[in-house]
Amino acid sequence: MKPAPTELPILRHLWSLGPQSVGEIHQAVSGETGWSRSSTRKTIERMVDKGLLVASEEHGLKIYRAKAKKVPTLARMIRSFASDVLGLEGPLPVSSLVNSRILDARELAELEALLDEDGESDPNTQGDGS
Repeated sequence: MKPAPTELPILRHLWSLGPQSVGEIHQAVSGETGWSRSSTRKTIERMVDKGLLVASEEHGLKIYRAKAKKVPTLARMIRSFASDVLGLEGPLPVSSLVNSRILDARELAELEALLDEDGESDPNTQGDGS
C-alpha cells in the first residue's frame, strides 16, 4: 500500500532509526508535522491498520517499526508520480536523487533497479522495513 504524504515523516523516521514508541516518534516528527501527540498516535494506528507499520510490546511499551520497505515504497511512489503527474512511462533515471538525505549508494542502486522494472509487483510489505 502506498503511504499518504502525511505518513511519510513517520516512515522516514523509522527507516532511519528503527523501532520506537509513539512518544519517541512524536518527538522526532512533531516539528515537521505540527501534530499533537494524539494526532501522531492516530496516524500511527492508521498506518498499522494499512499494513505500513507493525506493533510489538516490549517491557509493557508498544513499539512500532516500519513494515513497508524503504526502497520499494519510494520506487512505487516515484513511479506513480512520474506516471500520474508527469505522464512518463518506462525506466526512470535516479540521477536526480543522488543527493538524497535518506538514501545511501546501495539503496540508490536498488531503487534504480526497481525503477527499471516494468512490473508493478509489491515487495513493499515483506522484510524488515529497511
